[in-house]
Amino acid sequence: MKVYGLSVGPLQENTYLVEGKEGAVLIDPGDEAERILALLESTGLTPKAILLTHAHFDHVGAVAPLVEALSLPVFLHPLDLPLYRHAAEVARMWGLAIPDPPLPVEPLEEGQVLYGFTVWHLPGHSPGHVAFIHPGEAGEPPRVLSGDLLFQGSIGRYDLPGASREDLFRSLKRLLTLPPQTEVYPGHGPPTTLALEAKTNPFLLGLEWET
Repeated sequence: MKVYGLSVGPLQENTYLVEGKEGAVLIDPGDEAERILALLESTGLTPKAILLTHAHFDHVGAVAPLVEALSLPVFLHPLDLPLYRHAAEVARMWGLAIPDPPLPVEPLEEGQVLYGFTVWHLPGHSPGHVAFIHPGEAGEPPRVLSGDLLFQGSIGRYDLPGASREDLFRSLKRLLTLPPQTEVYPGHGPPTTLALEAKTNPFLLGLEWET
């Protein structure tokens, strides 16, 4: 599996183009559609779908122009539909502008397998937050596209509307049941591994006391 990343928009959100045996997909196209389209051109890849870990505006800002350009289906957990519908409105509250993300969307659910990924529903940062788990190919380590659940040295916010501190730490505990060598591709910041985070991330070091 190949992972191409772009850091886009004023919040420096990570958009990923992932190529696996079942084709390519775009994950969390947050902004700067023209850069994402340029990445597709440079790689020669044509994605089959847009997969969203959650629906905060910085993760969905480029969905509308990409759907218009590429006629892609969009997959999102239903519990994040209210955030998706109001993403442009929330962006304006931050002084930013994104086009309204298009409807309808295809539903994601716990345990679903699509395009080589298994969907885990991992709420806390948002009600319908998911991660996309890939087992790895030909001796590769597993990969997880973690959205805004886990970052290098940090974790996702739980003080936003619809967020839950209790759910977030429960989701982090579940994420740590994956193999330690699992590579983590977060929604912001550089890639990391679960082994490194388990040893160095201050929020994970105190996890047993935090929950």
